[in-house]
Amino acid sequence: MMEALRGLGYSTAAALADIVDNSVSAGAGEVGIDFVWAGTASRISVIDDGRGMDDAELESAMTLGDKSPLDERAPYDLGRFGMGLKTASFSQCRRLTVASLREGGTTICLRWDLDAIAARPDEGWLLFEGSAAGSERFLEPLSGRDKGTLVLWEELDRVVTDGFTTDDFADLIDGVEARLAMVFHRMLQGPRPSLRLLINGRPVEPWDPFMSGHAAKPWESPVAKQTTASGLVEVACHVLPHRDLLTPDEYEKAGGPEGWTAQQGFYVYRNRRLLLAGGWLGLGQGRAWNREEAHRLARVRLDIPNTADAEWKIDIRKSTARPPVSLRPWLTRLAEDTRDRARRVFAYRGSPGSGPGGAPVEQAWRAEHSRSGMRYRIDAKHPAVAAVLDAAGPLLPLVKAMLSVVEETVPVQRIWLDTAENRETPRTGFSGEPLERVVSVLGTLFEDMVGRRGMSHASAKRTLAGTEPFQNYPELVAALPDGPGPETR
Repeated sequence: MMEALRGLGYSTAAALADIVDNSVSAGAGEVGIDFVWAGTASRISVIDDGRGMDDAELESAMTLGDKSPLDERAPYDLGRFGMGLKTASFSQCRRLTVASLREGGTTICLRWDLDAIAARPDEGWLLFEGSAAGSERFLEPLSGRDKGTLVLWEELDRVVTDGFTTDDFADLIDGVEARLAMVFHRMLQGPRPSLRLLINGRPVEPWDPFMSGHAAKPWESPVAKQTTASGLVEVACHVLPHRDLLTPDEYEKAGGPEGWTAQQGFYVYRNRRLLLAGGWLGLGQGRAWNREEAHRLARVRLDIPNTADAEWKIDIRKSTARPPVSLRPWLTRLAEDTRDRARRVFAYRGSPGSGPGGAPVEQAWRAEHSRSGMRYRIDAKHPAVAAVLDAAGPLLPLVKAMLSVVEETVPVQRIWLDTAENRETPRTGFSGEPLERVVSVLGTLFEDMVGRRGMSHASAKRTLAGTEPFQNYPELVAALPDGPGPETR
C-alpha cells in the first residue's frame, strides 16, 4: 500500500506545499526549505518555527490514516485527510525523517524507510526511532531552537532519476519557488505578512495573480458573498491590464508559472492558501468553457471555508475542486461577466472604453449582427471616414465601392489563426509605430475639420480625443493648435 501511495501524482512543488501546510497549521511564522545536491544522495529538508510536537502527536502525524477527514478541524487548519505528510513525502523519496521539539521539551524523531520495510516484509509496519545512520548531522538545524519541526527527505528516487544533473536540480528549485510563491502569496504579501518562506536561505517573493494595486488594471469587482450550508463563499473578479500597458518585466511576471492562457479563470483558496490556480471549474453556458486567448486577462478569486472540502470535492493533493450544483448558476454569471470584460480589453488592447466626459469612443469598425451571422462594417460616422465621404464629390460611388470591398475582405480567419498561434492580437491603433506617423494622420484630420468643415479648434480637438485610435494619444491631441474666437459648432 505504501508503494501504491507513491503514485498519487504529486509534483515536487505540490508535495512541498503540503509540508508547508503542516508548518502553517502548527503556527509557524517562518519556514525554510533547503535543497542539497549530492547526486543520488541529494536531499531536501523543511524546517519551521512552529509549536512542534510531543511523542503522541508525532506518532499520529507519521501514522497513515490516523485522522478521519470527517473530524472537525480547527479554523486555521490547512489539512483534511491526515495523509499529506506521508503521501507527499513518499511521492518524492524513500526515506522520510521527522524531528520535532516542543518548547521546554526534548527533540523527538521518527522515520519511515521504504527500503527497510521492503527488505523485511514479514516484520510489518516498521516505524523507526531516530534518523538513519549517517544522517544525524542533517537534523542539526533544529539544535539551538526552542521549538519547531524538521522534515527530511532522503533517497530521492522520484526526483534524482537517471540522467538527472545539477542543472536539472537548479531548474527544479526555480520551479518549486515559482509554485510556492503563487500558492502562499496571500500569506507572504502585504505590510504584515503572516508567513516568511525561504528557499536555500533566500526569501520567496509572493506572486499575486490579480496584480493588486496596479495603476493600469482596468477592472476589479466588489466582493460577492454567498452563504452555504458549509459556510461563507466569497468571490472577487479581476480583469488584468493589456500587454501594451505593462513593462516587459511586468508582463513576464504576471503570466505566472504556467503562462497567461493557462493561468486564466478561478483561483480557489481555503484559509488564504491557494488550492487551484486557473481553469473555469467546468462552468459554461451549454458546454464547459475552455481556456482561450481572448479570456486570458480574466482571473477570479474564490474563497471557500475549510469546512467545505467534501462539498467542493477537494482531493488529497489539493489540486482539484468542483463547485456544488447550488452555486454553479451564481458563479457562472460572475465568470461570464468577467470573461466578457476581459475579452473587450484583450480585443481593444487595453484602450479605455470612453472618451472625454465619459462619452463612448467613436470606433472605425462596428459589428453588425443578423440572422445570417455577424459581419464587420466600417462606421461612416468615424471622422476620418466621414471626411473622405464628404469630400469625395463625383468619386463618392468609387469610394463607397472601395469601402465595401474592404468590409467584405476582412481576413477574419487569418486574424484568428495568427492570434491563436502568436497568443496575441495583431497590433492596431498605431501600436509600435513612430509618433511622427500618428502626428501626421492626426494633423491631416484636424486641418480638414477646422478648414473645410469649419469646426472650431476646441471642438475638433474634443472630437478627436473621443475617436479611435486617437483616444490613446491625449497628449498629441492636446498639442494641436488652439484657435481664436468662439466655437462655430
